[in-house]
Amino acid sequence: MGKTKIFIDGSEGTTGLRIHERFAGRDDIELLTISRELRKEKTERARFINQSDITFLCLPDDAAKESVSLIENDKVRVIDTSTAHRTCEGWAYGFPELSKVHRKQIKEGKRVAVPGCHATGFISLVYPLVSSGILPADYPVSAFSLTGYSGGGKKMIGEYEGSGRLPELDSPREYALSQKHKHLKEMKAVTGLDREPLFSPIVADYYSGMVVTLPLYIEFLKGSPSPEGLCRFFEEYYEGEPFIKVMPFGAEGKGMMAGNACAGWDGLRIFVTGNEERVTLHAQFDNLGKGASGAAIQCLNLMLGCEESRGLSL
Repeated sequence: MGKTKIFIDGSEGTTGLRIHERFAGRDDIELLTISRELRKEKTERARFINQSDITFLCLPDDAAKESVSLIENDKVRVIDTSTAHRTCEGWAYGFPELSKVHRKQIKEGKRVAVPGCHATGFISLVYPLVSSGILPADYPVSAFSLTGYSGGGKKMIGEYEGSGRLPELDSPREYALSQKHKHLKEMKAVTGLDREPLFSPIVADYYSGMVVTLPLYIEFLKGSPSPEGLCRFFEEYYEGEPFIKVMPFGAEGKGMMAGNACAGWDGLRIFVTGNEERVTLHAQFDNLGKGASGAAIQCLNLMLGCEESRGLSL
């Protein structure tokens, strides 16, 4: 069997570069490389896309939509890391651990949308609860997220790592204060919630890694499960999934949750903290791993029918 021809449209961006790095040492992949001076040329991009077996889109939303419109070869499959197609009909949502249906759609699909980083953590916690009937779909959900600055792309990385940076960058900063974060649409659509959650993301002065936290009142959950019971629920839900590790109740140790604890790792940890009245659920992972390029490679491996963790760090 010949090598799979891969083209990365947007290979100069943070996610595109990380995807490219993950192909090092793989003998089942042939990377199609466009010249730097022509990488934004529409005709040349179209030529590479249509020569590929699978094209990764690591582009802004409008550019990603344009790239899809350039496809003339029906055999080309697409993995899109942008926000453009995550809730579009005909696109598989690239989170295989959510259900057998999600995994099957990725394996067999020609169009796969990789989840957003904040959305990955949020959905890993909310989808199982809603789909199992524990969390009512009309619950007024709120969540917050702590992330490293690499999630902001090259511009934000340059601001944090450049000389003469602003003093405000020394402090964690809340953003998306208008409650219009671009991941909200998929957070609602994929989980089946009746409304978009109240969501407060925070960026801090470290490179990568994130924690998404979901606070809940026990009394509004079906059966009023204990914190330990919620741990068991998630353990059973994600049983056999190598990318998802549910931590025992109390595993947070000193009562602190570090945003960078999973940097460089491609899995996701779930913690349950709190008491019999109020709990907080936490998804801890790398925004550049399970939250971006790692998830994209996991989807590729499923589409190719090879080991799901090939080229990834678990």
